[in-house]
Amino acid sequence: MRYIRPTSITWWAGLLAMFTGIASVTLPATGPLTELSRLVALMAGTGDASPAGLIFLGLGLIGLRDRLERGFRGDR
Repeated sequence: MRYIRPTSITWWAGLLAMFTGIASVTLPATGPLTELSRLVALMAGTGDASPAGLIFLGLGLIGLRDRLERGFRGDR
């Protein structure tokens, strides 16, 4: 459970990026969820980042935060 750190800002930024990418893939462009889809597109930069890129960015931020924390403590 060392990757789950709800007190870390980097963890929350990674989680938000990951969820934005997942929502970009799963939400339909038309229908009753159109406004939510527009909000997710706005958060994703409206086409600047691919959903897969956002998911990998989020996972990378979470892993980077863990690695930096272990590096400062001297753990391997």
